[in-house]
Amino acid sequence: MASSSMQQQQPGSQAPQQVPITIPTMTGNIFPTNDGVKREVTTVNASSNSKPERLVEIKYSNVRVVGNGSFGVVYVARLCDESGEPIAIKKVLQDKRYKNRELQIMRKLEHQNVVKLKYFFFLSHEPKDDLYLNLILEYVPDTVYRVARQYAKQRQAMPNIYVRLYTYQLFRALAYIHSIGVCHRDIKPQNLLIDVETGVLKLCDFGSAKFLVRGEPNVSYICSRYYRAPELIFGSTNYTNSIDVWSAGTVLAELMLGHPIFPGDSGVDQLVEIIKLLGTPTREQIQQMNPNYREFRFPSIRAHPWSRVFRVQTPSEAIDLVSKVLEYNPAGRLTPLQACTHSFFDELRNPNTRLPNGKPLPPVMDFTKHELTIEPHLNAKLCPQLAGNSTAQSSSAAETDAGSVASPPTPPSAPADVTQSSALAGETEANSATACEEK
Repeated sequence: MASSSMQQQQPGSQAPQQVPITIPTMTGNIFPTNDGVKREVTTVNASSNSKPERLVEIKYSNVRVVGNGSFGVVYVARLCDESGEPIAIKKVLQDKRYKNRELQIMRKLEHQNVVKLKYFFFLSHEPKDDLYLNLILEYVPDTVYRVARQYAKQRQAMPNIYVRLYTYQLFRALAYIHSIGVCHRDIKPQNLLIDVETGVLKLCDFGSAKFLVRGEPNVSYICSRYYRAPELIFGSTNYTNSIDVWSAGTVLAELMLGHPIFPGDSGVDQLVEIIKLLGTPTREQIQQMNPNYREFRFPSIRAHPWSRVFRVQTPSEAIDLVSKVLEYNPAGRLTPLQACTHSFFDELRNPNTRLPNGKPLPPVMDFTKHELTIEPHLNAKLCPQLAGNSTAQSSSAAETDAGSVASPPTPPSAPADVTQSSALAGETEANSATACEEK
């Protein structure tokens, strides 16, 4: 799991309140596990992420640290049950005065491209009597960051089919969380979990996420460097979900370039990098990003042609998509679902498309009833079966890009000691037979 800063109380957030928390007992004993080897087994009473909530005894072993930072620590472990399923455990310090925003948000999320919260529990630690929240999450073996870095080390471009597949699922995840009012606020390759065998992507780490409320101010110093939308750099506190769309656009550009498109050691430095490509923002564009910004001293720089930014063999559709999400005006950027309908993703709508390993694509058109209510006018394009024209549209896209995916390098494999749960690829929103599936 990737890291993010511990969520701080935001202006306008609810007042401090005493949170009723049940502190479970935690034991550690040596028991034979499923493979017959004696290992230390940790037993906790955890709350299930289900309705109604219920207390469940959880046993796990093989605990090892896979990430840490100011936010807390992330572990990988294995459940001591018949499944032996790997899990991720995110442990964060809990302020007893407040409810935990990350937990509140994760309990509302149910989507195949969002990492699933299975259980959670609180533990108190001596000597300061600190309280820690532990989130037990589904485990996904790799990240877009690590896979992209492997390609970069080999001086190879990530195959277009993977760029399409990963960014499409990212936009789909954003469409879902935005539809229920959640802004992630820390989209970056490290927070995009993937199973390289199935091609499934899951958005993770909601430690910086927030339900955005119109008129309620938010902190502008949010989101990781390289991926921050320009309105954040301009100090806007009334931004919208479109900051996630900008970040997704920078991820798309990075996968095609092999390196971050807007590197910078500071906000000013990063703004300079953005201006080098997009040109100097007009007074009107600055007002669109932050109406309260009053300093307009910028050198006049013309926009750099997008076609000169990327490799010659980069699909023109990809460049067009980048140009429509990396836009100064937040309201002028595509919505996540509009991005999903872009022609760059037409190959994914072709039922004959396969992964380079010969396996079928993971489900990309199994839209839930909820998803089909977000922007209904886009449904025919999102799910071509509804219009009966999927074959004509997608076969053309496949032929256009056939050369780019003929013999792509095999993606780096996941660590051998942990395998992915088979439930990943088939997970869908409960009781949500979709119009696409019914067709």
